[in-house]
Amino acid sequence: MEQNSNMGTEKISKLMLRLSLPTIIAQVINVLYNIVDRMYVGHIPEVGANTLTGLGVSAPLILIVSAFSMFVGGGGAPLAAIALGKNDKEEAEKILGTGTVILIILSIALTIGVFIFKEPLLYLFGASDATFPYANEYTTIYLLGTLFVQFALGLNLFITCQGKTKIAMFSVLIGAITNIILDPILIYGFNMGVRGAAIATVFSQALSAAFVVAFLVSNKSIIRIRFKYLKLNAQYAIKTLSLGVSSFTMQVTESAILIVFNNGLLKYGGDIYVGTMTIMQSVMQLLTIPIQGLIQGTQPIVSYNYGAGKYDRLKETMKLSLKITVGATAGYYVLVFFFPHLFARIFTSEADLLNLVAKILPIFMGGMWLFGVQMTSQMFFVGTGQAGKSLFIALLRKVILLIPMAIILPNFFGVMGVFYSEPIADLISASTSGFLLFYSLKKLKNLS
Repeated sequence: MEQNSNMGTEKISKLMLRLSLPTIIAQVINVLYNIVDRMYVGHIPEVGANTLTGLGVSAPLILIVSAFSMFVGGGGAPLAAIALGKNDKEEAEKILGTGTVILIILSIALTIGVFIFKEPLLYLFGASDATFPYANEYTTIYLLGTLFVQFALGLNLFITCQGKTKIAMFSVLIGAITNIILDPILIYGFNMGVRGAAIATVFSQALSAAFVVAFLVSNKSIIRIRFKYLKLNAQYAIKTLSLGVSSFTMQVTESAILIVFNNGLLKYGGDIYVGTMTIMQSVMQLLTIPIQGLIQGTQPIVSYNYGAGKYDRLKETMKLSLKITVGATAGYYVLVFFFPHLFARIFTSEADLLNLVAKILPIFMGGMWLFGVQMTSQMFFVGTGQAGKSLFIALLRKVILLIPMAIILPNFFGVMGVFYSEPIADLISASTSGFLLFYSLKKLKNLS
């Protein structure tokens, strides 16, 4: 328990660095994992374009499947950390056991459900007769590894919540390196094409899942998966899913946003604007992925000290997190504002697309300078078990603001209305979540 108890005593800045650095690396590895995967598939002779498009079409469906792991990991891991903060290891293990059972049930339900409806779903997400065979082949094989995905992603957060972020990072690293090695071997060496990419992904996820489970049943884990707790405890299930629904919502709504954006841009602008959005979202990812790693590494500190009643340390953590995230997002936006061409050139050399991205990027990311407030607020409410507020923040930006505005504003501003919706949603949601965070921290001050 020594490493875990350090979250209640170690200097906050040092603790945040120690816990966040591995999660930041893990997040970056995941991004590289996806980029390399698509690079290999995109260079398959003669059919590269269709296979790459097939993977792109299947991406929203895969995102939805993986998002279900956050129902358990995003909700159960903070609850387990809070229990550890109260020095109640038994309750933390009961939460872990219940979460494991839920992940198994979700895996079975998702595999069967998506298999039944995958064809209409893939066409809904943009498949054509030319790209459907590749999307279908990749999705079919990927679904066979649904349990591995749920365990590798969902249970990994129960390692992070113990403060063992290096172990959590290593589980991601195993899958990423394996996938990168297997991709060219199976795709080109065995001439398996997109089927090889899917098999490589499933095998890689299986290795990650095996590593995670092996650690959680070992003596090295503070909380362990125990057979006697592998049961569906209604009380813990409800708490886990209630808290995890915000993390799930944040992931699953990405698919809805992408569909709305692409349809609007295609209708009011054309293909070049769809390409512009793809590049700008990639530029945004360059910032949000490391910030998400920082947030994920900081959350166990918040949960532990909240559970232990150490509110001064919790508030110190939040202040430092706000300084870092807001400083990073504001600094990044300054670079984007003054050097948009530089960022655009990372992804394209085509003159028309380059100039369009450079023109729109500073507008599209106009609310990004304050986005660190929302990400930190979301982390605080999840970390302290406040399911209602965390869900509200998750829904506010994407569902309540962004999607409706992306549909309505183009009627008044044409294609630019789609781009305007992003900064408006960012500014409103960040301001609202910041107010809720300030009010909640003020209430904690009275308890100190």
